[in-house]
Amino acid sequence: MQDVPRIIKAASLRHLTLGLAALLVLAITLALPAGPAAADPGDVEAASRGVVRVVIIGEEGDQPVPISHGTGFAVSPTRIVTNAHVVSEATQDDTLRIGIVPPEGKGGAFARVIAISPRNDLALLEIAKGALRLPPLALAGGNGANLGEVAAVGYPMNVDLAQGLDMADIFSAQPPVKSRGFLSGERPSRQFDTILHTAPIARGNSGGPLLDPCGRVIGVNSFSADSSGGDGEFYFAVSLRELLPFLRSNGVEPTTNTLPCRSIDELNAEERQRLEAEQSQARERMAQRSEEMREVRDKARLTAQMQVLAARENRMALALIALIAAIGAGYAASVWRGDAARTTQARLAAAASAAALVIAGLLWITRPGLAEIEDRVAAALAEAEGGPAPEPTSPSTAAEGDLICTLVPDRSRVTAARTDDVALEWSADGCVNGRTQYGLGKGGEWIRVFAAQEDSAVAVNTYDPATRTLRTDRYLLGAEALAEAREARAAYTPPSCGVSDAARTLGEQQSALIAKLPDRPNERLVYSCTAKAAAR
Repeated sequence: MQDVPRIIKAASLRHLTLGLAALLVLAITLALPAGPAAADPGDVEAASRGVVRVVIIGEEGDQPVPISHGTGFAVSPTRIVTNAHVVSEATQDDTLRIGIVPPEGKGGAFARVIAISPRNDLALLEIAKGALRLPPLALAGGNGANLGEVAAVGYPMNVDLAQGLDMADIFSAQPPVKSRGFLSGERPSRQFDTILHTAPIARGNSGGPLLDPCGRVIGVNSFSADSSGGDGEFYFAVSLRELLPFLRSNGVEPTTNTLPCRSIDELNAEERQRLEAEQSQARERMAQRSEEMREVRDKARLTAQMQVLAARENRMALALIALIAAIGAGYAASVWRGDAARTTQARLAAAASAAALVIAGLLWITRPGLAEIEDRVAAALAEAEGGPAPEPTSPSTAAEGDLICTLVPDRSRVTAARTDDVALEWSADGCVNGRTQYGLGKGGEWIRVFAAQEDSAVAVNTYDPATRTLRTDRYLLGAEALAEAREARAAYTPPSCGVSDAARTLGEQQSALIAKLPDRPNERLVYSCTAKAAAR
């Protein structure tokens, strides 16, 4: 064990001396304007789920003993990135093994080196099959040289010592330490590209991730500058320019994310503004339409009044003429009835009188009523609105069919999730893709909660048939909270599609699980859905 300090020192962070250059860089940094908003603690915490302690293990007698340790982070469920100098001894001494200690839980695992590049201080480890699965961290799409805030995550030895931990304690799961700082620029070292930053790291942080404000990896912490003599402290991380080619050349295609980094609060504020703007525009359109219809109604009423009153007067005048004709013909018939020579004329006159009387009655009865004015006004308004109103159709029915849902980046917040298009076959009863029933929430929205074992998150899908909008809120929970959520999900069996009252039943079943979730999700993916035929 007397060699342990030497080995730890060899595997720790390497130091450089900046001298006058450090002071110059610090002055430039302080003179530059402030960067983007501070990192969200929830994002850093979510990323920390995939940060592990990498332990070099030897043997003393028959007992395993830790020789040294560093930090690593998952780029796939079973593959871990760390620094080459953290594991170099294990590659040169076959009596040493590499242990992986996760930040939560009781299980650890052994790993083996599958690729190592001392030139740029990178190594790729693979966890023993079936031993442990980790939530991978996402890599930022850009290089992050905007001088914004960053967070370093890892297992510094000075913290272990301050807590009174001994070397054996590093076999126990412990949450990694997070520190904050700012990017100070990018500069190549003698052999590889590095990122200069001020987030404090120490021995044991080697191989840990440097994160942007959304918890995405922008570098792999590697070494620090010598701060003796009162010089400013600066730290170096291997840049993505080195990490991405290294991973891809070794068969790992990491999750990368190029979307803007915005907080959920910003997204909610923008969503409120969008809704308020839409409502304001709708009110303006309604007011304009109301004014247009008022003008149509006034004009139609004036026209209808003139037409109906004219038709009414004409009918009444014709009825009066017919009545006078009936009276005259009746008088002639009564005069001619006593004259045998005019019997035929008397009969014809009587018939004409009767006919004229009937016509007068019909003209009077069929004269337009004053109520017809309103009928004509209503007809004119219906014509102005584009014809008679269609039969009312529910939004669910209107949105039925095969849909393709595409991410709307401006309304989304994504840190690590995939953003592929989503195929959605929607039925009015809340059945998706013919097999997955959605439940009705308290606000009338369609909701389905997912807590799959293969996913390291709880996802809450919400679909609005009226706007054809699909929203996925993802909660990146720690191991204990995730296990609790999965237990709550396993406590009920969702009803199948087509079962009576399935939507209400599922809505009630899901409410208890939703109540246990945090107030804010880590990610929000908003999709706009269109019919498949239209999407082509």
